[in-house]
Amino acid sequence: MNEAAPIEAIDPALLLTTIRRSDPRSAADLLAAQDDAVALQVLRNLSTAVAHDIIAELEPTRRDELSAAASPEEALQWSRNRSYAADTIGRMMEVPAAVFPPDLSVRETTERVREIAKRAFVTYGFVVDDAGVLCGLITMRDLLLSGPDARLRDLMLKNVFFLQPSMKLEEAMKAVVYRHFPVYPVCDADQRLIGQIRGQSMFEEQAFEISAQAGRMVGVDKEERLATPWPRSLRFRHPWLQLNLVTAFVAAAVVGLFQETIDKVVILAMFLPVLAGQSGNTGCQALAVALRGMTLGELLPEKQKALVAKEGLLGLLNGALVGVTAAIGMFVVASLQKHPSPLILSAIVFIAMIGSCVISGIAGAVIPLILKRFGADPATASSIFLTTATDVVSMGLFLGLATMLVA
Repeated sequence: MNEAAPIEAIDPALLLTTIRRSDPRSAADLLAAQDDAVALQVLRNLSTAVAHDIIAELEPTRRDELSAAASPEEALQWSRNRSYAADTIGRMMEVPAAVFPPDLSVRETTERVREIAKRAFVTYGFVVDDAGVLCGLITMRDLLLSGPDARLRDLMLKNVFFLQPSMKLEEAMKAVVYRHFPVYPVCDADQRLIGQIRGQSMFEEQAFEISAQAGRMVGVDKEERLATPWPRSLRFRHPWLQLNLVTAFVAAAVVGLFQETIDKVVILAMFLPVLAGQSGNTGCQALAVALRGMTLGELLPEKQKALVAKEGLLGLLNGALVGVTAAIGMFVVASLQKHPSPLILSAIVFIAMIGSCVISGIAGAVIPLILKRFGADPATASSIFLTTATDVVSMGLFLGLATMLVA
C-alpha cells in the first residue's frame, strides 16, 4: 500500500485549489509546510484579501521568511496592508504595477509596459509626481494611438477617481457601483498612490461577505468552510450555542412563572410552539429587510422610524390574519376536549398572536439599529436577541392572558 504524499509534494495547482476551499487558519497550516517559491506562487494567485487573511495566520517567523523571499515591493505592500483594519480597502490593496512620471514619453512608457507585462497584468498606468501624488491615469488605448514622442502629462486623464485605504468594503462598493472600472487606485489623505485594487476582488469579497451573513446569524463564523476541520468548526460554533442556551433558559423561566396555569389548562401547552413560531418568523422577516437595507445603504437615519412603523403595521395585519386561523384551531381542539370556555381560549390565542407579531415585527427592525449604534455587528448578534424577545413576549402574553381570563 502506497503512503500518502507529504504536504510538501502537493502540486501547486492542487494546493491552490485546496487553499481556496479552506478557512485562513487551515490554509496557513498548509502553506507553512511549503517552500518559499511555492508559497509565494500560491499567495500571488489568490485575491489580495484572502492572501492577507492567510498571511495573518502564519507564525511570525514563517511570515518574515516569506517577506524576505518576496520582492521588496510585495513585502512593503504586505506590511502596509496589515496596518489597516479587516474589511477595509487598505487590507485588500495590491502593488500598483505600472507607475510612471508625467514627463515620460509614449515610447519610453511602452517599453516599460512591455517589461512589466512579463510579470504582471497591466490595465492602467498611474502617473505620479516626485512626491508620489497621483496626477493622472493613462490607458493602454491612449498609448497605442498616440505619437511616440508625446508626454504622459499631455495624454493622461486627470482628476482620477480613487479609493482611500480606510474605507470599509461596504462604503467602497457604494462608491464604485456605477463606475465598473477594472482597477481602482488607492490613495492616502494627501492623494499619494499607495496601492491599487481590482474591481473583481472587491466584488468577490462582497459576495463572500453576503454569503457569510446567513451563517453569522446562527453562530457560523464567516471563516468556516466545507473543508474546515471539525475541531475548528466546533470552536467556531459552540460558544454561540452556549449563549443561545442561556437565552432559552430566559424563555423557559417565563413559562415556569405560569406553571400553575398550564397545569390547570393543559391545552395551552399545545399552542405555545404555535405562538413562538409565528412571532419568530414575523421578527425574522423584519430583521431580513432591515439588514438588507443596511447592507445596500438604503436604511438612512430619516427612514428608520418609517421602517419601524411599517413593520409594526405588517405585524398587526399578519398577526390578525394568522390569529384567526389559530383561534379556529384552538376552538376546535378545546371543543373536542370539552373545555368549558373554548370561545375565551380562542380569543386569547387571537389577541396573543396579534400582540406578539406586532412586538416581533418592531423588534426585528429595532434590534439591528440599536446594535449598530453601539458598534456591534447587527448580522451576528441580532438573531439571538430577536429569538429571546419573540419567545418571551409571545409566551408571556399568551399565558398571562390565560391566567387572567380562564385559570
